[in-house]
Amino acid sequence: MSLFQDIYDYIKSGEHRAENLGLEIEHFVIDENGVPIGFDEVTSLIEQVGRSLGAEMIYIDNYPVGYQVKEYAISLEPSCQFEISISPYSELSDIERIYREFLELWESLLSKRGYHFVTKGNLPAVELGEIRPDDIPLSSKKRYKYMDAYFKDSGTYGKYMMRASASTQVSVDYESESDLVRKLRVLQKIAPILMIMMENKTEETTTLPEAPDKPHLFRIQEWDDLDPDRTGFFPRSLENGFGYRQIAETVYETPLILLSDNGETTYVGHKSAKDLVAEGVIAENEPDETRRKKLVEHVFSMGFFHFRIKKFIEIRIADSVPIEKALGYAGLIKGIVYSEQNLERLEKELQDIDTLGKIQEAVVKLETYGHDAVIYHDETAAQWADRLKALAGEHLPEHEKAYLAYV
Repeated sequence: MSLFQDIYDYIKSGEHRAENLGLEIEHFVIDENGVPIGFDEVTSLIEQVGRSLGAEMIYIDNYPVGYQVKEYAISLEPSCQFEISISPYSELSDIERIYREFLELWESLLSKRGYHFVTKGNLPAVELGEIRPDDIPLSSKKRYKYMDAYFKDSGTYGKYMMRASASTQVSVDYESESDLVRKLRVLQKIAPILMIMMENKTEETTTLPEAPDKPHLFRIQEWDDLDPDRTGFFPRSLENGFGYRQIAETVYETPLILLSDNGETTYVGHKSAKDLVAEGVIAENEPDETRRKKLVEHVFSMGFFHFRIKKFIEIRIADSVPIEKALGYAGLIKGIVYSEQNLERLEKELQDIDTLGKIQEAVVKLETYGHDAVIYHDETAAQWADRLKALAGEHLPEHEKAYLAYV
């Protein structure tokens, strides 16, 4: 079996009829001066907590960078952004319970060391110009050193994205190829509205140094000017015939920057999985099933599109926000993508948004004008946000509608 076929099969294996939500929130861990915690200190705490919980420890390059328990996993992003990934659940109350238990454990531990969590789209001290991204060290993982070097030439904001950004991510299920494509298309078309709804800045008027006329959507600006090979909306996704094969081709042909294989991390630059197979660096028919699986997962992880396709659709467009707003956001998405009626309504209403360029035009307007931006059909983003909340509220069960008040 070829690596390309493994990638294709990996996407197809995500098919099931569940209607679950996965939630991930990245946190800055900072001291009273707004300075992030150091790599050695946070990895020591991760190992301490993980072992006390009897968790499965996660090591990369021999560093304890995370742990896994039944209901969630912990991991570290490039400059020690602290991420919790909650296992998929259908009930928002289950997600809330798990997060609050995690928060109680870690806030108590961090406060004794003089640190606390902050949920913002960008590190406040960087947004406010009090420190520069260059002042923030990367973690010691080889992966991030290689990425940092690569992004210096691929775009403008690599150092901002890696050192000073944090997100909230929601994942949703699909039951078939057509269901995946349908949900992805609707989600991408409403993505600009979701982006501005989930903006979480420290100060309203701040701007990035290179974009003094764009006070909104810092994270999106950073990602959009990071590396066109792996960011933005998913390539070809609004074209006729789009499906598993086109997704697999994109994943297979995206430059990898680095290769994590057999416990080693090496720099490969612009070479894709397809290139490495052709060169014999990756075996076309790797006999070790565990190794094949890890290779496939690594290849998927190097695409940073606004929507990442794996065994689910990972929605990556929201700033890091407090749990109340994150739950409202998850509820909003649940009320849209798991409602046949709402999907059908939005498909029809947005059928004229038929290119990724039209979606990106709305994003650019939002970066300048925020909620007041006039986007689709001469309506503002604020009007569209109210409509999406109303649609979601029609589908959500009564006991979950209250979450929408926070988004």
